[in-house]
Amino acid sequence: MRLPGAPRPPRSSLDLARSPTNDAEVNAMRAAAWHRLGVVAIPVDEITDPWLRQAITNEANRRWGRRDGGSSHGR
Repeated sequence: MRLPGAPRPPRSSLDLARSPTNDAEVNAMRAAAWHRLGVVAIPVDEITDPWLRQAITNEANRRWGRRDGGSSHGR
């Protein structure tokens, strides 16, 4: 119970009462990252060109190492 006029508790990523982020919110965060920082966040599975998808996968593997799980080749 909160007392009237009491400050709200701090927000946390551990706040289980908050609903999960939906697709529209995630897309808005991607757009903001692009416009503000020049950072692109595109799911690899959404890249339809096989050559481009593999080039991006190769660069990500070079920088941060291979992903755990998921498909190890192709789509």
